Amino acid sequence: MIGSYTEDRTDPLHAVYEPDLEQAVVVLERMGFRVRRAPLLEAGRHHWWSAARPAEIAKEFNGLLRDPEVRAIIAHDGGQTALGYLDLIDVEAITADPKPILGYSDISLLHLVLYARTGLVGFHADLATPGLGGHWQAAPTARRAELEKLYATLLTGAEAIGALPATPSWECWRSGRTEGRLIGGEINRIVLAQAMPYALPLEWFYGAVLFWEEMDGQASYVWSYLQVLRHCGILDRISGMVVGVPYAIDGLGSPDASPPLSEIVLDVLGDRDIPVLGNVEFGHAGPNLPMPVGIRVALDAQQRTLLEPAVRPHTMTGPVG
Repeated sequence: MIGSYTEDRTDPLHAVYEPDLEQAVVVLERMGFRVRRAPLLEAGRHHWWSAARPAEIAKEFNGLLRDPEVRAIIAHDGGQTALGYLDLIDVEAITADPKPILGYSDISLLHLVLYARTGLVGFHADLATPGLGGHWQAAPTARRAELEKLYATLLTGAEAIGALPATPSWECWRSGRTEGRLIGGEINRIVLAQAMPYALPLEWFYGAVLFWEEMDGQASYVWSYLQVLRHCGILDRISGMVVGVPYAIDGLGSPDASPPLSEIVLDVLGDRDIPVLGNVEFGHAGPNLPMPVGIRVALDAQQRTLLEPAVRPHTMTGPVG
């Protein structure tokens, strides 16, 4: 039986996006979930650039984690306040009753930090309002149906997801095949997470498949973030890389300024001979294919395939520090 599905949020809900949020609820209910909106998800409520102070958000988030009726949490939007409450999260509640947390952007911090602290598999997947209620509605009907089936299987099914549905946009930037633990998120958030006491141990990156995406900023920032991952030793440990569709990155591919993203990636990788699959649909460009942080995947860049096994949402799959 499918339990309650609760939406959490940290970015404020602007009244103009209320119809998108309502449409996201329709999508979730069509998948078979019952939806409960968290109290802070109220149009017009805000504190600076967020919905509330970090302590208030943490209190609500912890309440969702402790509520036995809540079987999964999806973020309404990205959470620019996530850095303010990472140390306030009830990790014991997660260990006692693991439940899927869905989202991307700043929610990447939750996925990475909670995976490092508890082994919880975080679902780098669509947010409610800009994703399910936004990007999904602009997608062709067949694609929406494909995504709904994929998400429902991810959250409730025991069968393997198998190969993610590829599209012609996927590109082989460096051929090869590998299997490893899937780790990643928004690249600037990966860099921030590794700068904190909650960083993933470097040994967890041995043989891992690193996935990342980015939005806004400059093409040179992406190059710089990749250089940070090189200096950290992460690029020397991973066995493969999957890059999302870039979104609103200034200068990317400009003939007079920056090279294409593929050239930036290969420049930093240098002679590291690992498979790289690019332009995969996850991240801010949306709609998102789900990328569960911490599961083992098989990547074949030349064949443009990424295979995911079955993911049991209520299990802990990573080492617990």
